[in-house]
Amino acid sequence: MSAADKAARHAVAGAEDVGQRIDNFLFRTLKGVPKGHVYRLLRTGQVRVNGRRVKPTRRLEDGDDVRIPPVQQASAQPPVRGAQDLAWLKDCIIYEDDSLLVLNKPAGLAVHGGSGLSLGAIEALRALRPQAPYLELVHRLDRETSGCLLIAKRRSRLRAMHELLRSGEVEKKYLALLSGRLNDAGTVNVALRKHQVAGGERRVHVDETGKTAETHFKPLTIYEQGTLVEARISTGRTHQIRVHAAHLGHPVAGDDKYGEHETNREWRRLGLKRMFLHAASIGFTAPWNDVPLAFNAPLDSELRGVLDRMEEGGR
Repeated sequence: MSAADKAARHAVAGAEDVGQRIDNFLFRTLKGVPKGHVYRLLRTGQVRVNGRRVKPTRRLEDGDDVRIPPVQQASAQPPVRGAQDLAWLKDCIIYEDDSLLVLNKPAGLAVHGGSGLSLGAIEALRALRPQAPYLELVHRLDRETSGCLLIAKRRSRLRAMHELLRSGEVEKKYLALLSGRLNDAGTVNVALRKHQVAGGERRVHVDETGKTAETHFKPLTIYEQGTLVEARISTGRTHQIRVHAAHLGHPVAGDDKYGEHETNREWRRLGLKRMFLHAASIGFTAPWNDVPLAFNAPLDSELRGVLDRMEEGGR
């Protein structure tokens, strides 16, 4: 591997990046770099997707590996805090071996430092483990969603996990508290489309001309105020569980984007200060040794406390 390859970094396209042109992805990722320079990086092959040269019009797919060469950005971001300030992150690691690291990502922590944020989960882990030769996100979670987040410690493992994700061989289960009573299990299979509102904020809506999306909801506990459900996704679209839950008429508790203002006020009275969506488990058979792996992330004290208070109030 050349010195240039060692200096390059890699970004993994997630559900929120699907369909975005590579040039626009780079403009967002390389803030402060002139557009002409970005196009020159593409034209000369210094930016590659899955190891191949691409044109600026190439649209990203979920799991694409984007090689980004080292560039000088005009406005440097504030330095990531030192490891001594990141001791809390050690307690969030629920599994680690020489191939993978599994983080129970706290709500409110972005997975990466884009979109104007100087510190994301991956930057914090790299600061915590400065000696680690390779740490890259396998997939993404919304900033507001907590739970299982996979990080690859080898590039070969990253590629293997991306193939598993593409082939649907990774089982993800989420816990969500939905407003109202959802009495029966069911599947929502409606297409979703992204759009931007004022200020550049991204939103997703049901649209038959959008991308296919499928979510399976299974009620676990029905309370007076809401229903704790297990949600499994067959596709990984942006805000999929949240939009599908709202489509059912049972938005995720505390969801300030797709939920109901008055209902969310009631949830706050029960102590819910965030959205109740948690990536509870993830499982797959590791292709490098055929060993089944399954990881579970416990609910944090805030979410557990909301359930306890509803339990005390009666089902």
